[in-house]
Amino acid sequence: MFTHQKAPQFAARPEAPDPAFARKFQEVLGGKWGEMTVAMQYLYQGWNTRLPGKYKDVLMAIGTEELSHVEMIVTAIDQLLDKAPPMAADDTTGSTQASEFGLQNPQHTIVNGGGAYPHDSNGIPWSGAYVTASGNLMADFHLNVTAEMQGRLQVARLFHMTDDPGMKDLIRFLTTRDHMHQMQWLSAIEELKADGLDGLPVPEAFPLEEEFDEFSRVFIQASDGEAATEGRWASGPAPDGRGDFQSALIQAHGEHTDLAPGDPRLYGTNPLMETKGLIDKAKDALK
Repeated sequence: MFTHQKAPQFAARPEAPDPAFARKFQEVLGGKWGEMTVAMQYLYQGWNTRLPGKYKDVLMAIGTEELSHVEMIVTAIDQLLDKAPPMAADDTTGSTQASEFGLQNPQHTIVNGGGAYPHDSNGIPWSGAYVTASGNLMADFHLNVTAEMQGRLQVARLFHMTDDPGMKDLIRFLTTRDHMHQMQWLSAIEELKADGLDGLPVPEAFPLEEEFDEFSRVFIQASDGEAATEGRWASGPAPDGRGDFQSALIQAHGEHTDLAPGDPRLYGTNPLMETKGLIDKAKDALK
């Protein structure tokens, strides 16, 4: 069951309309790393979690909080569009207002009647394809950390794109909560390890004897960048605790394979004459 309270989690009001910034602010609403994505991602991860208790509960708590951020951003965009005049015809005077309002998203006016919508800053619709709920909490929590980092990065950039005190306060709040959520997901990852629920490699339950151990800790130097082997990923203890990293130049371990002639009923490119005999045999085999 969900309930709604009209009072916002944090109150911030733009001091003046700014349709150009409203367009930019759409990115952290309906973009790939926007609030709609993290809200749906955490909720779907929580709804689908088959492990009752603290992990399901934290997903539901943070996901529901993110829904409140969606409403706050929608409300802010609506206020940025409040009292904004409809898009004017081309203005040849070079006025500041004409230039500013010429950068607005016309769909804010034409489609939404002066309101926000589930699209990014270029007007591309939000997609459920942005949401990942794999059923493996270790994998999902790592992605959640990334989502919060990317989201905070974007609102931090937006902070420098406005001089409106109210919008700056809202962005300060959003960056603060993104900071907290980064730490929460990192802590949740450590909690999973402490509880013995998963570890490296993910998924830990897949039997290691099915891997080719000789390739499992080898950094393959597949670029001519000389510094590639200077990091911790190329030497020293591997994070899985099963040995040390090694480095090797990329090399082939298999043989080249020529594909057999295709099904003639698919009308691919006609074969060269020297392979026609193979095609005839393929036709005979299909009869």
